[in-house]
Amino acid sequence: MAKLVLWDIDHTLIDTRGVGRELSAAAFEQTVGQPMQQQARIDGITEPVIFRETAKLHGLMTDRADFERFARALTDGHLRRAADLRERGHALPGAATALDALDAVDVGQTVVTGNVRPVAEIKLSVFGLDQHIRWDIGAFGEDHDVRAELVRHSLQRASTAAAAAVLIGDTPADVEGAHANGVRVIAVASGRSDETTLRDAGAETVLPDLLDTELLVKLVHGDDQ
Repeated sequence: MAKLVLWDIDHTLIDTRGVGRELSAAAFEQTVGQPMQQQARIDGITEPVIFRETAKLHGLMTDRADFERFARALTDGHLRRAADLRERGHALPGAATALDALDAVDVGQTVVTGNVRPVAEIKLSVFGLDQHIRWDIGAFGEDHDVRAELVRHSLQRASTAAAAAVLIGDTPADVEGAHANGVRVIAVASGRSDETTLRDAGAETVLPDLLDTELLVKLVHGDDQ
């Protein structure tokens, strides 16, 4: 039985409906001094890598100090536009109920996300999804470029064995990052990756969404019967 759920955020629990990209573009321009004409691939990718690869698409080379300035600008943007995020974005169907149900059966919950921690906190708080999240044992974009390392960081912070954890996410990168650490995966086809893609990536279980709370809790417990 899993004692800890590692949640992805974007397209697993929430959808910013374009606000996130707008804020990234604004932070990018504020950091490098030119508009963001295009953005590197984002699905399952950590924020430092997205920033670095997006800069390369514009012929720019960046360093860690540049990323830290970008992260501060991105956080400020999310704070300023929290109301816009709440109005235009939304929690995905079943997300709040799933979080409540897992808490009710004493399953710990945290996030493993490519977002930097302040942005992750704003995103979940805006939609009221932060009540059961153990932020201190999560892992975030500033912790490492590679998602598998984020999973490892979270397990270490939680002092939890891989066999006692399950990751819930929507991308092949979530699946691969979990499996690199021996963590079981419940994939949700609520983002850009469909069920076939997630199964091909090796997900043990794929759900269309988070609406079947009873089934999700059974799957977290390791009982899919």
